[in-house]
Amino acid sequence: MRSCPACGGRNSRRLGEKNSFEIYSCRSCVSLYTDRVPEATEAENYDEYYCDDNLSVPEFIIGRVNEIVDEFSGFRETNRLLDIGFGAGTILDVASQHGWKSHGLEVSKPAVDQARIRGYEVFHGGLREAKFPDHYFDVITASEILEHLPEPEADLREIVRILRPGGLFWGTTPSARGLSFRLLKLNWSVLSPPEHIQLYSKAGAMILLTKAGFNQINFRTNGLNPMEIVDHFRPNRSTDHKFDRVDTGYLLNEGLTKSPSRKMIKALLNRSLDVLGLGDSLKIYAQTNK
Repeated sequence: MRSCPACGGRNSRRLGEKNSFEIYSCRSCVSLYTDRVPEATEAENYDEYYCDDNLSVPEFIIGRVNEIVDEFSGFRETNRLLDIGFGAGTILDVASQHGWKSHGLEVSKPAVDQARIRGYEVFHGGLREAKFPDHYFDVITASEILEHLPEPEADLREIVRILRPGGLFWGTTPSARGLSFRLLKLNWSVLSPPEHIQLYSKAGAMILLTKAGFNQINFRTNGLNPMEIVDHFRPNRSTDHKFDRVDTGYLLNEGLTKSPSRKMIKALLNRSLDVLGLGDSLKIYAQTNK
């Protein structure tokens, strides 16, 4: 039985079983986690996950990534940016267009091969295997990565080591306190071992990042897929029905970015979710002192 991967607590309550994993909620920080780390035979095969179909992204995502990379401009000193788990390479592409020297790290060989063909300096393997120099990057990004890591504190300590003092770590990870989990509990599709083995609360993420060495930490809690909530409570729903969170999420976000008025509605909804702490996505902005 694992201790809480966020705060290290040993006092937890069992929520139930999913995909042959016991799911626990930490009584101290209310992060969620599995009783064990997946064995090699259970782990996700990311070489099989990435293919031509999912190594490209919709146009509206490129627009959103442009907005994100715009936020990094104030951190430019060495001009080096690292994207951990770069997948389709969208952040690498957009950051390069903004003048960054983009570096990447990825466990999927097909994704690495495609990035190298496009001229990027990328590493195939885990973060601690890459052995980047101390204080090498201005910005390090990790979108939807922390929920997968068997040893998140060790990897975050490595990020602190290779990030220059005053640089930015930007990440996203599902929130254990979002509205979807509160309503759907173990039925939330994002709670999906062995793919995701922990979901952090804001309190848990704060403790974890602080232990790793960050001392300027801010969060936003945004995003919600109401289609999954509606689907779950739909009458006559079959017990073997599986909700496609990726495709429906794309459709929802695309619909909310088609006009200025829709973008304004999306911004207002996200602001409300952030104020209430009910967004399904925890967005991390973390720095160390110069």
